[in-house]
Amino acid sequence: MSYVAGSELAPGTTVAGYRIEALIGRGGMGAVYRAEEEDLSRKVALKVIAPELAQDERFRERFLRESKIAASLDHPHVVPIYQAGEEEGLLFLAMRYVEGTDLAKLVAQEGALEPRRTVELLSQVAEALDAAHEKGLVHRDVKPSNVLIAEAGGKEHCYLADFGLTKRTGSLSGVTAAGDIVGTLEYVAPEQITGDEVDSRSDVYSLACVLYECLTGSSPFPRATDVALLWAHVHEELIPPRRESARVNGDRPRVGGRSARRSRRELRRPRHRRSGSPPPVRGSRRDRRAVTLPTDGDRVRARRSRRGSVRAAGPAAADTRAPPRDEAGSRSRSPLLATRESRPRPR
Repeated sequence: MSYVAGSELAPGTTVAGYRIEALIGRGGMGAVYRAEEEDLSRKVALKVIAPELAQDERFRERFLRESKIAASLDHPHVVPIYQAGEEEGLLFLAMRYVEGTDLAKLVAQEGALEPRRTVELLSQVAEALDAAHEKGLVHRDVKPSNVLIAEAGGKEHCYLADFGLTKRTGSLSGVTAAGDIVGTLEYVAPEQITGDEVDSRSDVYSLACVLYECLTGSSPFPRATDVALLWAHVHEELIPPRRESARVNGDRPRVGGRSARRSRRELRRPRHRRSGSPPPVRGSRRDRRAVTLPTDGDRVRARRSRRGSVRAAGPAAADTRAPPRDEAGSRSRSPLLATRESRPRPR
């Protein structure tokens, strides 16, 4: 069947054995349709890449290669990829169809989310990224609309989608042409803008942007133009989440004090000091109460406090013990998503 470049595929059109039923959404990369796989009679989400990208030979080669890599991911919080290919000039990606909503729509409808619910959702995304990073894959486009939310057993189950443009860490094959930015500008890491090396820490930055938006109801750097947005990611200071939440949500911010003070850690840290991959949230889900993200300012104040104590009490007061080790035996480090255990309140 022939296709008209740039036109929307009509219901009933068949692409590589997938019959189009309805348009789900459209973005910079292309359009996503609900379709039915004719051989197996199952619903799929069919992503058709925009013609201007599909005609780029470098992009086509990368898309087909990296989609196969992404299809190797087998994780409960990653949308499975069934097939990636090309037909009559159309690049397509067939994925599991997830019945539900996505995080972008959820925040748009409800505004800032409660910290506990935010942790419940984003801890699942962090697990998906951790699984990808263990295989040497970088997502490069972590954003709310790529976090799909379905109901499972009365709970919200998250899937991270759009792994078709992942990058294998350390790959020497061409990834993007000079000047290209792969990612969504509101959530893109500074090194993706400046052309520096992209690795798992770029995903950590993007996930921190999503975390900020869930807590405040606003993206970290709302700007009127793309140029101003790119400049802000690289050079400007972040508005503290508590202040931004008060501006967006009125007199009563929905971000708790501890969450607000610590939610800037991964956004404001240089790449070489970010977490290499977001570890899973600690503790049982019912014990999660608030996002705890220590900031650089917290660490500086703590060091100054320790130095002052040592000078006042003498050398004997210095604590020379090594940092505690976790269960795996490695030095403890602050995760992107950590939690505070519930404590009994004084009566």
